[in-house]
Amino acid sequence: MELRGKAHTFGDDINTDYIISGKYKFRTLDMNELGKHVMEDLDPDFSSKVRPGDFLVAGKNFGCGSSREQAPRALLASGIRAVLARSFARIFFRNAINCGLAVIECDTSRIESGDELVIDFSSGEVSDLSNGEIVVARPLPTIMIRILEEGGLIPYFKKYGTFQEV
Repeated sequence: MELRGKAHTFGDDINTDYIISGKYKFRTLDMNELGKHVMEDLDPDFSSKVRPGDFLVAGKNFGCGSSREQAPRALLASGIRAVLARSFARIFFRNAINCGLAVIECDTSRIESGDELVIDFSSGEVSDLSNGEIVVARPLPTIMIRILEEGGLIPYFKKYGTFQEV
């Protein structure tokens, strides 16, 4: 599995209320509507900058806060295909994989907004095509890659009915 997209960078401790504010997520469960408001407290123009397949890049502790799965689902609805961060809040990480949002732990310190990135899940490398650097990411277990390939845990179970041996 390989993904290619443009980076949108943020800092450390991006909590789930920054991803999608409670003023929206308690009003509707329409993910397309929520996707229009992703990250707007930190960047009011974010929704106009994102293109389908882009990546969100952050520092440490991405996704801290609420355990609700609206945050990764709203990111997907906004067009974000993967989040790269130095570390993730545990529940956000699990929710993201289950929802089909790729999450990659790696050193993001040299990635800048607008950089073109390629994530190669088989090699565990993130190539920054803008500056020529290659970052080694923490590898995802094969079962997680397969869940992502199917679009999340529900599509995976609809297809296979159980976890497949890897």
